[in-house]
Amino acid sequence: MQKTILVTGGAGYIGSHTCLELLNANYKVVVVDNLSNSKVDSLKRVEQLSNKPITFHQADIRSTKAIKAIFDKEAIDAVIHFAGLNAVGESTEIPLAYY
Repeated sequence: MQKTILVTGGAGYIGSHTCLELLNANYKVVVVDNLSNSKVDSLKRVEQLSNKPITFHQADIRSTKAIKAIFDKEAIDAVIHFAGLNAVGESTEIPLAYY
């Protein structure tokens, strides 16, 4: 039976490369990303390269309601967490957003 992996931040650089490897290893991939540091186009490229679909949910992982809805809808076997902000300068200006 095919396992389903949820990748948070899956539309980002590291996340999208991980999605490609997971698809090539025959996993089903579900991505959650709020697109604050990324673009959905990266997932479209991964789908083209792998010739396999990705299930995408645009949501913020800080939203308990959104994450619960995703887990209620998808049969998730494991999670790989890459979601996060990545601007060092900004992190010193608004540290609570990076906490």
